[in-house]
Amino acid sequence: LLDVGCGPATLGQLVAPNINYFGIDIAIQRAAPNLMALDIAHNEIKFGDKTFDIVVAGGLFEYLGEVQNKKFTEIQRLMKKNGKFVLTYTNFHHVNDKRIDHTIYNNVRPLHDFKRELEAYFRVERWFPSSHNWFVSEPQRSWLKDIQMGLEREIPIVSRKLAINYFFVCSLKPSKS
Repeated sequence: LLDVGCGPATLGQLVAPNINYFGIDIAIQRAAPNLMALDIAHNEIKFGDKTFDIVVAGGLFEYLGEVQNKKFTEIQRLMKKNGKFVLTYTNFHHVNDKRIDHTIYNNVRPLHDFKRELEAYFRVERWFPSSHNWFVSEPQRSWLKDIQMGLEREIPIVSRKLAINYFFVCSLKPSKS
């Protein structure tokens, strides 16, 4: 498993012991042979000559703006034939909020545009909203968290179009040969 934009590599502590975890991030907090410091936006995403069964990119693509599609290509090259690409995308496009710093979140585009571009590189097997919080923060009250969990299941129109965060599970497109 390759965790692209791994931050403090927390996912590595959560996966089963039989999973070989590797992580890449611009700021690795503790050196380890399975972690690599790399500015993902300005360098090719790779970990030596390894390929992976699973590539994860959580909270990454809202920062990649103009290089998004190049990074999709790089991730394609990292995946094994039957591999999975699991990613999240924060949809700030429909949130009219001055708190959103567009110099940091430089990939603010409508969800359907992001999904269409993702589908140009991968087969989207499943996608679903993972947060509906209009204030771009996590819910604080327990009753609100309970409501939020119910919304995360699937409300076809509202949920898919108006959520803030989305989760995608993708695979490589079949070769045309």
